[in-house]
Amino acid sequence: MPLGLILGIGRAFRRKRPSSLDILSSKRAPRGYYKGKNCKPTGFHTRKGGYVVMQEKLPNYVVPDLTDFKLKPYVSQCPIEANTSEASQTAK
Repeated sequence: MPLGLILGIGRAFRRKRPSSLDILSSKRAPRGYYKGKNCKPTGFHTRKGGYVVMQEKLPNYVVPDLTDFKLKPYVSQCPIEANTSEASQTAK
């Protein structure tokens, strides 16, 4: 029993240091390691080396129709200060 306790304490001291548990990148990994960019696959690889793209795995962006929209897409870096009656009443 005391021998097991001593061995357990010895194992705790031989553990890796927290600094070695950094984020694994391709520079810290073995030569053939490829991490990727955390992207979802859009298809699958075939046995003959091809790639099949699946339409249901592609992103589908829903954009509203903005033909009669009053606002412009540009925002000026130097906005003009406009004094309105609503803003002055809320400040009081």
